[in-house]
Amino acid sequence: MQADLNLLVVLDALLEEGSVMGAAQRLHLSSPAVSRTLGRIRKVTGDDILVRTGHTMTPTPYALGIAEEVQRLVREANAVLAPSRELDLAELERTFTIQCHDALASAVVPALVGRIAEQAPGVRLRVLAENSADTDDLRHGRVDLELGGGGPDLPEFRSEVLGTDPLAVMMRSGHPCTELDLHAYAAYPHVVVSRRGRFTAQIDDLLAAEGLQRRVIATVATVHSALQIAAASDVLVTTTTILCRPLVEAFGLITRPLPAESPEAPVHCNWHQRYDSDLAHAWLREQVRATVTEVLAR
Repeated sequence: MQADLNLLVVLDALLEEGSVMGAAQRLHLSSPAVSRTLGRIRKVTGDDILVRTGHTMTPTPYALGIAEEVQRLVREANAVLAPSRELDLAELERTFTIQCHDALASAVVPALVGRIAEQAPGVRLRVLAENSADTDDLRHGRVDLELGGGGPDLPEFRSEVLGTDPLAVMMRSGHPCTELDLHAYAAYPHVVVSRRGRFTAQIDDLLAAEGLQRRVIATVATVHSALQIAAASDVLVTTTTILCRPLVEAFGLITRPLPAESPEAPVHCNWHQRYDSDLAHAWLREQVRATVTEVLAR
């Protein structure tokens, strides 16, 4: 049997009010409609539920025995269908998973962890590295937020650009290149950062327009690896200026402006649409947004 849960609502009102008329007024229904529903309840339960005693209605022993349980079920159903729109950060206990590349992790995650710990001590962060290929982790909820340079194509995902970061050229201190123009940029060896292992980037189109081509000697998945190579050789690494600053400083590298006009790199925050109305997830997005904005403003 497929139970009609609407019967519970009417039954709760009948037991609370003790009459068909009282239940009808409470539920904003007509008395005949409630009377018909009472008939259905009697048929389903095999019990009279309410019986007339003079001018009033008296609940049966069965009705008295289930009254509290019916009230609880209706209350819980209402809570499910009308969830609270308030978020108690002090009581929130949840683990959020964020996926991003290592430069974002180095620049943003330390401040983000501090911000979250201060507001919601019961919240934990799991920070994962980028995968070399696209996965279904965001779709299936294994990742809550994805931070990076690109946005998703499918309409089931949401994406917000949190800011942009200008590109620059990183090289070791004492590098023989003292004047970095476009020809010098193309003349030196390069290491490209690409999670997919690509040897080209947008800058190569700009070089090609000038009749130039750079020599890429390696492609690596992380900024850390690229800068590590740059610290020990004369290779050039083209990457974002602000987000990579912690790693650049850690390796003692110097930064030079990119010798060509190029769009700044966007920082996308991506999530699945199932979390649009999730209060805790919305709060997480706000903390990420505020932290990235703060970092990019430095």
